[in-house]
Amino acid sequence: MLSQTAIFLAASVLMVPVARKLGLGSVLGYLLAGVLIGPFGLRLIDDVAAILNFSEFGVVLFLFIIGLELQPSRLWVLRHQVFGLGSTQVLLTALAVAGIAIAIGINWRAATLIGLALAMSSTALVLQSLAERNELSARHGRHAFSILLFQDLAVIPLLALLPILAGRHGLDINWPDIAKAVAIIAGVIFGGRYLLRPAFKWIAMLGSRETFTAAALLVVIGTTLLMEVAGLTASLGAFLAGVLLADSEYRHELEADIGPFKDLLLGLFFIAVGMSANLSLLATDALPLIGLVLGFMLLKFIVLFGIGAATQCAPSSSRKLAIALSQGGEFAFVLFQLGRQHNLLSAQQADWLVVAVTLSMLLAPLVFLFEARVLAPWLDALRSTREFDTVEDPQRTVLIAGFGRFGQIIARLLALKKIPFNVLDASASHVDYVRQFGSQAYFGDASRLNVLQAAGIEHARLFVLAIDDVEASIKTAELVRRQYPKLPIYARARNRFHAYKLMDLGVTLLVRETFYSSLHMAGAVLRALQRPEDEITADLARFVAADEANLVRQHAVYQDEAAFMQTITQASEELRALFEQDAQANHARASSARGK
Repeated sequence: MLSQTAIFLAASVLMVPVARKLGLGSVLGYLLAGVLIGPFGLRLIDDVAAILNFSEFGVVLFLFIIGLELQPSRLWVLRHQVFGLGSTQVLLTALAVAGIAIAIGINWRAATLIGLALAMSSTALVLQSLAERNELSARHGRHAFSILLFQDLAVIPLLALLPILAGRHGLDINWPDIAKAVAIIAGVIFGGRYLLRPAFKWIAMLGSRETFTAAALLVVIGTTLLMEVAGLTASLGAFLAGVLLADSEYRHELEADIGPFKDLLLGLFFIAVGMSANLSLLATDALPLIGLVLGFMLLKFIVLFGIGAATQCAPSSSRKLAIALSQGGEFAFVLFQLGRQHNLLSAQQADWLVVAVTLSMLLAPLVFLFEARVLAPWLDALRSTREFDTVEDPQRTVLIAGFGRFGQIIARLLALKKIPFNVLDASASHVDYVRQFGSQAYFGDASRLNVLQAAGIEHARLFVLAIDDVEASIKTAELVRRQYPKLPIYARARNRFHAYKLMDLGVTLLVRETFYSSLHMAGAVLRALQRPEDEITADLARFVAADEANLVRQHAVYQDEAAFMQTITQASEELRALFEQDAQANHARASSARGK
Protein backbone atom coordinates (compact mmCIF):
# COMPACT_ATOMS: atom_id res chain seq x y z
CA MET A 1 0.00 0.00 0.00
CA LEU A 2 2.77 2.45 0.92
CA SER A 3 4.76 1.70 -2.24
CA GLN A 4 1.65 2.23 -4.43
CA THR A 5 0.86 5.46 -2.59
CA ALA A 6 4.41 6.66 -3.22
CA ILE A 7 4.04 5.85 -6.94
CA PHE A 8 0.76 7.77 -7.19
CA LEU A 9 2.18 10.78 -5.37
CA ALA A 10 5.39 10.77 -7.40
CA ALA A 11 3.49 10.59 -10.69
CA SER A 12 1.22 13.45 -9.59
CA VAL A 13 4.09 15.63 -8.37
CA LEU A 14 5.92 15.01 -11.65
CA MET A 15 3.14 15.35 -14.24
CA VAL A 16 0.65 17.85 -12.79
CA PRO A 17 3.05 20.82 -12.35
CA VAL A 18 4.45 20.18 -15.84
CA ALA A 19 0.95 20.11 -17.33
CA ARG A 20 -0.08 23.29 -15.51
CA LYS A 21 3.16 25.01 -16.55
CA LEU A 22 2.40 24.16 -20.17
CA GLY A 23 -1.13 25.51 -19.73
CA LEU A 24 -2.72 22.07 -20.13
CA GLY A 25 -4.54 22.05 -16.77
CA SER A 26 -4.22 19.71 -13.80
CA VAL A 27 -6.84 17.22 -15.08
CA LEU A 28 -4.75 16.31 -18.12
CA GLY A 29 -1.70 16.09 -15.87
CA TYR A 30 -3.41 13.45 -13.71
CA LEU A 31 -4.65 11.56 -16.78
CA LEU A 32 -1.13 11.48 -18.28
CA ALA A 33 0.26 10.36 -14.93
CA GLY A 34 -2.17 7.43 -15.01
CA VAL A 35 -1.13 6.48 -18.53
CA LEU A 36 2.52 6.66 -17.48
CA ILE A 37 2.31 4.31 -14.49
CA GLY A 38 -0.55 2.09 -15.74
CA PRO A 39 -0.60 -1.36 -17.37
CA PHE A 40 -0.02 0.16 -20.81
CA GLY A 41 2.77 2.48 -19.65
CA LEU A 42 5.54 1.59 -17.20
CA ARG A 43 3.31 -1.11 -15.59
CA LEU A 44 4.11 0.05 -12.07
CA ILE A 45 0.50 -0.72 -10.97
CA ASP A 46 -1.79 -3.36 -12.48
CA ASP A 47 -4.96 -3.51 -10.34
CA VAL A 48 -6.75 -0.65 -12.11
CA ALA A 49 -10.28 -1.78 -11.22
CA ALA A 50 -9.63 -1.62 -7.47
CA ILE A 51 -7.99 1.80 -7.73
CA LEU A 52 -10.83 3.14 -9.88
CA ASN A 53 -13.44 1.79 -7.46
CA PHE A 54 -11.73 3.37 -4.44
CA SER A 55 -10.92 6.67 -6.14
CA GLU A 56 -14.57 7.25 -7.11
CA PHE A 57 -14.97 8.47 -3.54
CA GLY A 58 -13.14 11.59 -4.75
CA VAL A 59 -16.04 12.25 -7.14
CA VAL A 60 -18.42 11.77 -4.21
CA LEU A 61 -16.55 14.36 -2.13
CA PHE A 62 -16.45 16.70 -5.12
CA LEU A 63 -20.23 16.54 -5.50
CA PHE A 64 -20.61 17.15 -1.76
CA ILE A 65 -18.54 20.36 -2.10
CA ILE A 66 -20.61 21.42 -5.13
CA GLY A 67 -23.76 20.83 -3.08
CA LEU A 68 -22.40 22.99 -0.24
CA GLU A 69 -22.11 25.90 -2.67
CA LEU A 70 -25.66 25.50 -3.97
CA GLN A 71 -28.45 26.63 -1.65
CA PRO A 72 -31.80 24.77 -1.87
CA SER A 73 -33.56 27.91 -3.08
CA ARG A 74 -31.09 28.22 -5.95
CA LEU A 75 -31.46 24.53 -6.78
CA TRP A 76 -35.23 25.01 -7.01
CA VAL A 77 -34.69 27.86 -9.46
CA LEU A 78 -32.56 25.52 -11.60
CA ARG A 79 -35.26 22.82 -11.85
CA HIS A 80 -36.39 23.95 -15.32
CA GLN A 81 -32.82 23.91 -16.63
CA VAL A 82 -32.08 20.53 -15.01
CA PHE A 83 -35.09 18.70 -16.45
CA GLY A 84 -35.49 20.79 -19.60
CA LEU A 85 -31.92 21.04 -20.83
CA GLY A 86 -30.84 17.73 -19.31
CA SER A 87 -33.62 15.61 -20.80
CA THR A 88 -33.26 17.31 -24.19
CA GLN A 89 -29.52 16.63 -24.31
CA VAL A 90 -29.77 13.00 -23.24
CA LEU A 91 -32.66 12.13 -25.57
CA LEU A 92 -31.32 13.94 -28.66
CA THR A 93 -27.80 12.55 -28.24
CA ALA A 94 -29.06 9.03 -27.56
CA LEU A 95 -31.34 9.11 -30.61
CA ALA A 96 -28.59 10.42 -32.88
CA VAL A 97 -25.98 7.89 -31.71
CA ALA A 98 -28.46 5.00 -31.76
CA GLY A 99 -29.58 5.94 -35.26
CA ILE A 100 -26.02 5.85 -36.58
CA ALA A 101 -25.35 2.57 -34.75
CA ILE A 102 -28.42 0.96 -36.34
CA ALA A 103 -27.35 2.29 -39.75
CA ILE A 104 -24.00 0.47 -39.51
CA GLY A 105 -25.65 -2.83 -38.61
CA ILE A 106 -25.94 -2.92 -34.80
CA ASN A 107 -29.28 -4.24 -33.52
CA TRP A 108 -31.64 -1.68 -32.04
CA ARG A 109 -31.35 -2.95 -28.45
CA ALA A 110 -27.57 -2.63 -28.34
CA ALA A 111 -27.77 0.65 -30.28
CA THR A 112 -30.15 2.10 -27.68
CA LEU A 113 -27.78 1.14 -24.87
CA ILE A 114 -24.79 2.63 -26.72
CA GLY A 115 -26.70 5.86 -27.44
CA LEU A 116 -27.77 6.33 -23.80
CA ALA A 117 -24.30 5.50 -22.47
CA LEU A 118 -22.48 7.87 -24.83
CA ALA A 119 -24.99 10.64 -24.03
CA MET A 120 -23.47 10.75 -20.53
CA SER A 121 -20.58 13.10 -19.74
CA SER A 122 -17.94 13.07 -17.01
CA THR A 123 -19.25 15.05 -14.04
CA ALA A 124 -15.88 15.17 -12.28
CA LEU A 125 -13.88 16.12 -15.36
CA VAL A 126 -16.29 18.81 -16.58
CA LEU A 127 -16.88 20.51 -13.24
CA GLN A 128 -13.18 20.41 -12.31
CA SER A 129 -12.16 21.86 -15.70
CA LEU A 130 -14.78 24.61 -15.50
CA ALA A 131 -13.77 25.40 -11.91
CA GLU A 132 -10.11 25.75 -12.94
CA ARG A 133 -11.18 28.28 -15.57
CA ASN A 134 -13.57 30.12 -13.19
CA GLU A 135 -16.44 29.36 -15.59
CA LEU A 136 -18.87 27.53 -13.29
CA SER A 137 -20.84 30.72 -12.69
CA ALA A 138 -20.87 31.63 -16.40
CA ARG A 139 -23.99 30.84 -18.41
CA HIS A 140 -22.46 27.81 -20.12
CA GLY A 141 -21.14 26.67 -16.74
CA ARG A 142 -24.64 26.78 -15.21
CA HIS A 143 -26.10 24.96 -18.21
CA ALA A 144 -23.38 22.30 -18.01
CA PHE A 145 -24.03 21.78 -14.29
CA SER A 146 -27.79 21.43 -14.88
CA ILE A 147 -27.29 18.84 -17.62
CA LEU A 148 -24.80 16.86 -15.51
CA LEU A 149 -27.22 16.87 -12.58
CA PHE A 150 -29.97 15.47 -14.80
CA GLN A 151 -27.60 12.77 -16.03
CA ASP A 152 -27.00 11.71 -12.41
CA LEU A 153 -30.74 11.64 -11.81
CA ALA A 154 -31.23 9.53 -14.96
CA VAL A 155 -29.03 6.71 -13.63
CA ILE A 156 -31.85 4.76 -11.98
CA PRO A 157 -34.23 4.79 -14.98
CA LEU A 158 -31.35 3.69 -17.22
CA LEU A 159 -30.46 0.78 -14.93
CA ALA A 160 -34.12 -0.22 -14.84
CA LEU A 161 -34.23 -0.11 -18.64
CA LEU A 162 -31.41 -2.64 -19.10
CA PRO A 163 -33.45 -5.81 -18.40
CA ILE A 164 -36.11 -4.59 -20.85
CA LEU A 165 -33.49 -4.04 -23.55
CA ALA A 166 -32.12 -7.50 -22.78
CA GLY A 167 -35.41 -9.03 -23.90
CA ARG A 168 -37.66 -9.19 -20.85
CA HIS A 169 -41.20 -8.31 -21.79
CA GLY A 170 -43.28 -5.98 -19.68
CA LEU A 171 -42.22 -3.60 -17.00
CA ASP A 172 -41.66 -5.35 -13.71
CA ILE A 173 -41.97 -2.56 -11.15
CA ASN A 174 -40.52 -3.46 -7.76
CA TRP A 175 -42.74 -1.36 -5.52
CA PRO A 176 -40.98 -2.32 -2.24
CA ASP A 177 -37.63 -1.12 -3.62
CA ILE A 178 -39.20 2.13 -4.84
CA ALA A 179 -40.82 2.67 -1.44
CA LYS A 180 -37.48 1.99 0.27
CA ALA A 181 -35.68 4.50 -1.98
CA VAL A 182 -38.30 7.19 -1.34
CA ALA A 183 -38.15 6.55 2.42
CA ILE A 184 -34.35 6.79 2.48
CA ILE A 185 -34.35 10.03 0.48
CA ALA A 186 -36.99 11.50 2.83
CA GLY A 187 -34.89 10.39 5.81
CA VAL A 188 -31.76 12.05 4.41
CA ILE A 189 -33.66 15.29 3.79
CA PHE A 190 -35.19 15.26 7.27
CA GLY A 191 -31.88 14.39 8.94
CA GLY A 192 -29.97 17.01 7.02
CA ARG A 193 -32.52 19.67 7.86
CA TYR A 194 -33.19 18.95 11.53
CA LEU A 195 -30.44 16.70 12.93
CA LEU A 196 -27.13 17.54 11.27
CA ARG A 197 -26.99 21.21 12.24
CA PRO A 198 -27.51 20.60 16.00
CA ALA A 199 -24.97 17.77 15.78
CA PHE A 200 -22.35 19.97 14.13
CA LYS A 201 -23.08 22.75 16.62
CA TRP A 202 -22.42 20.35 19.52
CA ILE A 203 -19.21 19.05 17.90
CA ALA A 204 -18.00 22.61 17.24
CA MET A 205 -18.51 23.46 20.92
CA LEU A 206 -16.06 20.68 21.83
CA GLY A 207 -13.31 22.62 20.07
CA SER A 208 -11.80 19.51 18.47
CA ARG A 209 -10.90 20.20 14.84
CA GLU A 210 -10.13 16.56 14.03
CA THR A 211 -13.51 15.46 15.43
CA PHE A 212 -15.26 18.01 13.23
CA THR A 213 -13.37 16.72 10.18
CA ALA A 214 -14.25 13.13 11.09
CA ALA A 215 -17.91 14.11 11.45
CA ALA A 216 -17.88 15.78 8.04
CA LEU A 217 -16.43 12.66 6.41
CA LEU A 218 -18.95 10.51 8.30
CA VAL A 219 -21.83 12.57 6.87
CA VAL A 220 -20.57 12.05 3.33
CA ILE A 221 -19.82 8.34 3.75
CA GLY A 222 -23.04 7.67 5.67
CA THR A 223 -25.17 9.43 3.04
CA THR A 224 -23.34 7.55 0.31
CA LEU A 225 -24.04 4.19 1.95
CA LEU A 226 -27.70 5.06 2.43
CA MET A 227 -28.04 6.03 -1.23
CA GLU A 228 -26.43 2.77 -2.33
CA VAL A 229 -28.96 0.90 -0.21
CA ALA A 230 -31.68 2.89 -1.99
CA GLY A 231 -30.18 1.95 -5.34
CA LEU A 232 -29.15 5.52 -6.13
CA THR A 233 -25.71 6.81 -7.14
CA ALA A 234 -23.28 7.69 -4.39
CA SER A 235 -22.44 11.04 -6.00
CA LEU A 236 -26.11 12.05 -6.06
CA GLY A 237 -26.43 11.24 -2.36
CA ALA A 238 -23.35 13.29 -1.49
CA PHE A 239 -24.64 16.18 -3.57
CA LEU A 240 -27.97 16.06 -1.74
CA ALA A 241 -26.19 16.08 1.64
CA GLY A 242 -24.17 19.11 0.57
CA VAL A 243 -27.27 20.99 -0.57
CA LEU A 244 -28.97 20.34 2.77
CA LEU A 245 -25.98 21.87 4.58
CA ALA A 246 -25.55 24.78 2.15
CA ASP A 247 -27.48 27.15 4.45
CA SER A 248 -25.56 25.99 7.52
CA GLU A 249 -23.27 28.36 9.38
CA TYR A 250 -20.63 25.61 9.20
CA ARG A 251 -20.63 25.48 5.41
CA HIS A 252 -17.23 27.14 4.94
CA GLU A 253 -15.61 25.06 7.68
CA LEU A 254 -16.98 21.87 6.16
CA GLU A 255 -15.65 22.90 2.76
CA ALA A 256 -12.22 23.65 4.21
CA ASP A 257 -12.06 20.29 6.03
CA ILE A 258 -13.27 18.16 3.12
CA GLY A 259 -11.30 20.08 0.48
CA PRO A 260 -7.89 18.36 0.90
CA PHE A 261 -9.43 14.86 0.82
CA LYS A 262 -11.48 15.81 -2.24
CA ASP A 263 -8.47 17.15 -4.13
CA LEU A 264 -6.30 14.10 -3.46
CA LEU A 265 -8.97 11.50 -4.22
CA LEU A 266 -10.25 13.34 -7.28
CA GLY A 267 -6.70 13.41 -8.60
CA LEU A 268 -6.46 9.68 -7.90
CA PHE A 269 -9.68 9.15 -9.86
CA PHE A 270 -8.27 10.88 -12.93
CA ILE A 271 -5.06 8.85 -12.57
CA ALA A 272 -7.16 5.66 -12.48
CA VAL A 273 -9.01 6.75 -15.62
CA GLY A 274 -5.68 7.26 -17.36
CA MET A 275 -4.49 3.84 -16.18
CA SER A 276 -7.61 2.16 -17.55
CA ALA A 277 -6.95 3.29 -21.15
CA ASN A 278 -6.40 0.05 -23.12
CA LEU A 279 -3.77 1.50 -25.43
CA SER A 280 -3.03 -1.90 -26.97
CA LEU A 281 -6.20 -1.50 -29.05
CA LEU A 282 -4.72 1.66 -30.53
CA ALA A 283 -1.83 -0.37 -31.85
CA THR A 284 -4.12 -2.72 -33.81
CA ASP A 285 -7.22 -0.62 -34.58
CA ALA A 286 -6.04 2.98 -34.30
CA LEU A 287 -7.97 4.57 -37.17
CA PRO A 288 -11.39 3.00 -36.43
CA LEU A 289 -11.03 3.86 -32.73
CA ILE A 290 -10.02 7.44 -33.40
CA GLY A 291 -12.91 7.73 -35.86
CA LEU A 292 -15.33 6.41 -33.22
CA VAL A 293 -14.06 8.84 -30.58
CA LEU A 294 -14.08 11.90 -32.83
CA GLY A 295 -17.42 10.88 -34.33
CA PHE A 296 -19.42 10.68 -31.11
CA MET A 297 -17.68 13.75 -29.66
CA LEU A 298 -18.58 15.75 -32.78
CA LEU A 299 -22.16 14.47 -32.62
CA LYS A 300 -22.48 15.54 -28.98
CA PHE A 301 -20.93 18.89 -29.83
CA ILE A 302 -23.56 19.51 -32.54
CA VAL A 303 -26.46 18.58 -30.22
CA LEU A 304 -25.16 20.69 -27.33
CA PHE A 305 -24.35 23.68 -29.53
CA GLY A 306 -27.91 23.51 -30.84
CA ILE A 307 -29.28 23.43 -27.28
CA GLY A 308 -27.17 26.48 -26.40
CA ALA A 309 -28.38 28.35 -29.47
CA ALA A 310 -32.01 27.38 -28.77
CA THR A 311 -31.73 28.84 -25.25
CA GLN A 312 -30.39 32.11 -26.73
CA CYS A 313 -26.85 31.68 -25.47
CA ALA A 314 -24.18 33.73 -27.21
CA PRO A 315 -22.27 31.71 -29.85
CA SER A 316 -19.16 31.65 -27.65
CA SER A 317 -21.20 30.37 -24.68
CA SER A 318 -22.89 27.69 -26.82
CA ARG A 319 -19.49 26.62 -28.12
CA LYS A 320 -18.02 26.32 -24.63
CA LEU A 321 -21.04 24.34 -23.41
CA ALA A 322 -20.69 21.92 -26.34
CA ILE A 323 -16.97 21.48 -25.78
CA ALA A 324 -17.36 20.99 -22.03
CA LEU A 325 -19.81 18.08 -22.36
CA SER A 326 -18.62 16.46 -25.59
CA GLN A 327 -16.65 13.65 -23.91
CA GLY A 328 -17.98 10.39 -22.47
CA GLY A 329 -18.54 9.79 -18.77
CA GLU A 330 -17.73 7.34 -16.00
CA PHE A 331 -21.25 5.92 -15.92
CA ALA A 332 -20.76 4.64 -19.48
CA PHE A 333 -18.26 2.12 -18.06
CA VAL A 334 -20.99 0.73 -15.80
CA LEU A 335 -23.58 0.58 -18.60
CA PHE A 336 -21.18 -1.17 -21.00
CA GLN A 337 -20.21 -3.72 -18.35
CA LEU A 338 -23.87 -4.45 -17.56
CA GLY A 339 -24.68 -4.55 -21.26
CA ARG A 340 -22.06 -7.24 -21.67
CA GLN A 341 -23.50 -9.22 -18.75
CA HIS A 342 -27.00 -9.01 -20.28
CA ASN A 343 -25.61 -10.14 -23.68
CA LEU A 344 -26.53 -6.83 -25.29
CA LEU A 345 -22.90 -6.22 -26.27
CA SER A 346 -20.15 -8.58 -27.32
CA ALA A 347 -16.85 -8.57 -25.46
CA GLN A 348 -15.15 -6.83 -28.38
CA GLN A 349 -17.85 -4.16 -28.63
CA ALA A 350 -17.67 -3.47 -24.89
CA ASP A 351 -13.86 -3.19 -24.98
CA TRP A 352 -13.97 -0.81 -27.93
CA LEU A 353 -16.59 1.40 -26.33
CA VAL A 354 -14.79 1.54 -22.97
CA VAL A 355 -11.55 2.55 -24.68
CA ALA A 356 -13.41 5.14 -26.80
CA VAL A 357 -14.93 6.75 -23.71
CA THR A 358 -11.57 6.72 -21.91
CA LEU A 359 -9.84 8.31 -24.89
CA SER A 360 -12.54 10.98 -25.06
CA MET A 361 -11.87 11.81 -21.42
CA LEU A 362 -8.16 12.02 -22.18
CA LEU A 363 -8.89 14.31 -25.14
CA ALA A 364 -11.31 16.57 -23.25
CA PRO A 365 -8.68 18.80 -21.56
CA LEU A 366 -6.91 19.16 -24.90
CA VAL A 367 -10.17 20.23 -26.54
CA PHE A 368 -10.66 22.81 -23.76
CA LEU A 369 -7.14 24.07 -24.45
CA PHE A 370 -7.69 24.11 -28.23
CA GLU A 371 -10.82 26.23 -27.78
CA ALA A 372 -9.06 28.75 -25.51
CA ARG A 373 -5.74 28.98 -27.39
CA VAL A 374 -6.72 28.49 -31.05
CA LEU A 375 -10.44 28.46 -31.79
CA ALA A 376 -11.58 31.47 -29.73
CA PRO A 377 -8.76 33.81 -30.93
CA TRP A 378 -9.35 32.70 -34.54
CA LEU A 379 -13.09 33.38 -34.31
CA ASP A 380 -12.44 36.74 -32.64
CA ALA A 381 -10.04 37.67 -35.45
CA LEU A 382 -12.61 36.52 -38.00
CA ARG A 383 -15.29 38.67 -36.39
CA SER A 384 -12.93 41.65 -36.30
CA THR A 385 -13.02 41.72 -40.11
CA ARG A 386 -16.74 42.44 -39.95
CA GLU A 387 -17.62 45.92 -41.12
CA PHE A 388 -18.63 48.43 -38.47
CA ASP A 389 -22.34 49.06 -38.05
CA THR A 390 -24.01 52.10 -39.58
CA VAL A 391 -25.51 54.37 -36.93
CA GLU A 392 -29.16 55.04 -37.80
CA ASP A 393 -29.50 58.45 -36.15
CA PRO A 394 -26.13 60.20 -35.63
CA GLN A 395 -27.69 63.42 -34.29
CA ARG A 396 -28.15 62.45 -30.66
CA THR A 397 -27.33 64.22 -27.44
CA VAL A 398 -24.95 61.73 -25.81
CA LEU A 399 -22.37 59.35 -27.30
CA ILE A 400 -21.31 56.42 -25.10
CA ALA A 401 -18.15 54.45 -25.87
CA GLY A 402 -18.16 51.03 -24.21
CA PHE A 403 -21.26 49.00 -23.35
CA GLY A 404 -20.10 46.81 -20.50
CA ARG A 405 -21.56 46.76 -16.99
CA PHE A 406 -20.66 50.45 -16.50
CA GLY A 407 -21.96 51.84 -19.79
CA GLN A 408 -25.17 49.80 -19.62
CA ILE A 409 -26.31 51.42 -16.36
CA ILE A 410 -25.76 54.91 -17.79
CA ALA A 411 -27.65 53.95 -20.96
CA ARG A 412 -30.57 52.51 -18.99
CA LEU A 413 -31.01 55.73 -17.00
CA LEU A 414 -30.77 57.90 -20.11
CA ALA A 415 -33.39 55.71 -21.81
CA LEU A 416 -35.73 56.04 -18.83
CA LYS A 417 -35.37 59.85 -19.02
CA LYS A 418 -35.95 59.73 -22.81
CA ILE A 419 -32.58 61.36 -23.50
CA PRO A 420 -31.35 60.31 -26.99
CA PHE A 421 -27.95 58.60 -27.11
CA ASN A 422 -25.82 56.31 -29.25
CA VAL A 423 -23.59 53.50 -28.01
CA LEU A 424 -20.40 52.15 -29.61
CA ASP A 425 -18.70 48.91 -28.53
CA ALA A 426 -15.63 47.31 -30.10
CA SER A 427 -16.78 43.72 -29.50
CA ALA A 428 -19.05 42.40 -32.25
CA SER A 429 -20.06 39.35 -30.20
CA HIS A 430 -20.98 41.54 -27.21
CA VAL A 431 -23.08 43.84 -29.40
CA ASP A 432 -24.89 40.83 -30.85
CA TYR A 433 -25.45 39.49 -27.33
CA VAL A 434 -26.94 42.68 -25.80
CA ARG A 435 -29.20 43.14 -28.82
CA GLN A 436 -30.92 39.88 -27.86
CA PHE A 437 -32.24 41.70 -24.78
CA GLY A 438 -33.50 44.74 -26.68
CA SER A 439 -30.50 47.03 -26.10
CA GLN A 440 -29.50 49.29 -28.99
CA ALA A 441 -25.75 49.31 -29.52
CA TYR A 442 -23.49 49.56 -32.57
CA PHE A 443 -20.34 47.63 -33.39
CA GLY A 444 -17.57 50.20 -33.81
CA ASP A 445 -14.11 51.14 -32.56
CA ALA A 446 -14.39 54.45 -30.72
CA SER A 447 -10.62 55.00 -30.97
CA ARG A 448 -11.03 55.64 -34.74
CA LEU A 449 -12.00 59.12 -35.87
CA ASN A 450 -14.14 58.05 -38.83
CA VAL A 451 -16.21 55.79 -36.54
CA LEU A 452 -16.79 58.60 -34.04
CA GLN A 453 -17.81 60.95 -36.83
CA ALA A 454 -20.21 58.37 -38.28
CA ALA A 455 -21.73 57.97 -34.80
CA GLY A 456 -22.42 61.70 -34.60
CA ILE A 457 -19.78 62.99 -32.20
CA GLU A 458 -19.98 66.41 -33.85
CA HIS A 459 -23.61 66.67 -32.76
CA ALA A 460 -23.11 65.27 -29.24
CA ARG A 461 -23.25 67.53 -26.23
CA LEU A 462 -21.43 65.04 -24.05
CA PHE A 463 -19.09 62.05 -24.54
CA VAL A 464 -19.19 59.18 -22.00
CA LEU A 465 -16.00 57.09 -21.97
CA ALA A 466 -16.95 53.73 -20.40
CA ILE A 467 -14.45 51.45 -22.19
CA ASP A 468 -13.18 48.63 -19.98
CA ASP A 469 -9.75 48.18 -21.58
CA VAL A 470 -7.32 50.76 -20.14
CA GLU A 471 -5.19 51.21 -23.28
CA ALA A 472 -8.23 51.54 -25.55
CA SER A 473 -9.78 54.01 -23.10
CA ILE A 474 -6.71 56.24 -23.04
CA LYS A 475 -6.33 56.06 -26.84
CA THR A 476 -9.97 57.11 -27.29
CA ALA A 477 -9.67 59.93 -24.75
CA GLU A 478 -6.55 61.26 -26.52
CA LEU A 479 -8.36 61.24 -29.87
CA VAL A 480 -11.51 62.98 -28.59
CA ARG A 481 -9.56 65.58 -26.63
CA ARG A 482 -7.35 66.33 -29.65
CA GLN A 483 -10.14 66.50 -32.26
CA TYR A 484 -12.93 67.96 -30.08
CA PRO A 485 -11.24 69.91 -27.28
CA LYS A 486 -14.46 71.60 -26.15
CA LEU A 487 -16.54 68.40 -25.89
CA PRO A 488 -17.05 67.35 -22.23
CA ILE A 489 -15.63 63.89 -21.50
CA TYR A 490 -17.13 61.94 -18.61
CA ALA A 491 -14.71 59.05 -18.11
CA ARG A 492 -14.66 55.81 -16.16
CA ALA A 493 -11.31 54.81 -14.60
CA ARG A 494 -10.57 51.18 -13.77
CA ASN A 495 -7.91 52.02 -11.20
CA ARG A 496 -5.83 54.86 -9.83
CA PHE A 497 -3.17 54.80 -12.54
CA HIS A 498 -5.84 54.80 -15.23
CA ALA A 499 -7.29 57.82 -13.48
CA TYR A 500 -3.91 59.61 -13.57
CA LYS A 501 -3.61 59.03 -17.34
CA LEU A 502 -7.11 60.41 -17.91
CA MET A 503 -6.36 63.37 -15.67
CA ASP A 504 -3.33 64.08 -17.87
CA LEU A 505 -5.76 64.48 -20.76
CA GLY A 506 -7.97 66.87 -18.81
CA VAL A 507 -11.23 64.89 -18.83
CA THR A 508 -14.22 66.83 -17.53
CA LEU A 509 -15.38 64.30 -14.93
CA LEU A 510 -13.60 61.22 -13.64
CA VAL A 511 -15.34 58.32 -11.87
CA ARG A 512 -13.38 55.41 -10.43
CA GLU A 513 -15.55 52.37 -11.08
CA THR A 514 -15.31 50.68 -7.67
CA PHE A 515 -14.80 53.76 -5.49
CA TYR A 516 -18.40 54.71 -4.74
CA SER A 517 -19.66 51.14 -4.56
CA SER A 518 -16.93 50.45 -1.99
CA LEU A 519 -18.00 53.51 -0.01
CA HIS A 520 -21.59 52.28 -0.10
CA MET A 521 -20.47 48.91 1.27
CA ALA A 522 -18.33 50.57 3.96
CA GLY A 523 -21.36 52.58 5.08
CA ALA A 524 -23.45 49.41 5.27
CA VAL A 525 -20.75 47.71 7.37
CA LEU A 526 -20.64 50.65 9.80
CA ARG A 527 -24.44 50.61 10.10
CA ALA A 528 -24.35 46.89 10.84
CA LEU A 529 -21.91 47.71 13.66
CA GLN A 530 -24.53 50.17 15.01
CA ARG A 531 -22.56 53.37 14.46
CA PRO A 532 -24.68 56.57 14.48
CA GLU A 533 -25.96 57.62 11.06
CA ASP A 534 -24.68 61.20 11.32
CA GLU A 535 -21.23 59.88 12.26
CA ILE A 536 -21.24 57.50 9.24
CA THR A 537 -22.24 60.32 6.87
CA ALA A 538 -19.53 62.60 8.23
CA ASP A 539 -16.86 59.87 8.11
CA LEU A 540 -17.65 58.94 4.51
CA ALA A 541 -17.68 62.59 3.40
CA ARG A 542 -14.37 63.17 5.16
CA PHE A 543 -12.83 60.11 3.54
CA VAL A 544 -14.05 61.13 0.05
CA ALA A 545 -12.73 64.68 0.41
CA ALA A 546 -9.34 63.47 1.64
CA ASP A 547 -9.03 60.80 -1.04
CA GLU A 548 -9.95 63.15 -3.88
CA ALA A 549 -7.44 65.70 -2.60
CA ASN A 550 -4.80 62.97 -2.44
CA LEU A 551 -5.66 61.87 -5.96
CA VAL A 552 -4.91 65.37 -7.26
CA ARG A 553 -1.73 65.62 -5.19
CA GLN A 554 -0.46 62.18 -6.22
CA HIS A 555 -1.28 62.85 -9.87
CA ALA A 556 1.35 65.57 -9.86
CA VAL A 557 4.12 63.11 -8.88
CA TYR A 558 2.86 59.68 -10.01
CA GLN A 559 5.66 59.33 -12.57
CA ASP A 560 8.28 59.85 -9.85
CA GLU A 561 8.23 56.56 -7.93
CA ALA A 562 10.06 57.80 -4.82
CA ALA A 563 7.94 60.93 -4.50
CA PHE A 564 4.79 58.94 -5.24
CA MET A 565 5.52 56.41 -2.47
CA GLN A 566 6.20 59.27 -0.07
CA THR A 567 2.84 60.88 -0.83
CA ILE A 568 1.05 57.57 -0.22
CA THR A 569 2.63 57.20 3.23
CA GLN A 570 2.03 60.86 4.05
CA ALA A 571 -1.61 60.69 2.95
CA SER A 572 -2.25 57.61 5.12
CA GLU A 573 -0.79 59.32 8.17
CA GLU A 574 -2.76 62.52 7.55
CA LEU A 575 -6.02 60.59 7.14
CA ARG A 576 -5.40 58.60 10.32
CA ALA A 577 -4.65 61.79 12.26
CA LEU A 578 -7.77 63.45 10.85
CA PHE A 579 -10.00 60.59 12.03
CA GLU A 580 -8.31 60.48 15.45
CA GLN A 581 -8.89 64.21 15.92
CA ASP A 582 -12.53 63.79 14.98
CA ALA A 583 -12.91 60.89 17.41
CA GLN A 584 -11.43 62.97 20.21
CA ALA A 585 -13.74 65.86 19.36
CA ASN A 586 -16.78 63.53 19.41
CA HIS A 587 -15.68 62.11 22.76
CA ALA A 588 -15.28 65.62 24.20
CA ARG A 589 -18.73 66.66 22.97
CA ALA A 590 -20.26 63.50 24.45
CA SER A 591 -18.56 64.13 27.83
CA SER A 592 -19.75 67.72 27.83
CA ALA A 593 -23.30 66.60 27.08
CA ARG A 594 -23.22 64.11 29.94
CA GLY A 595 -21.90 66.81 32.28
CA LYS A 596 -24.80 69.12 31.48
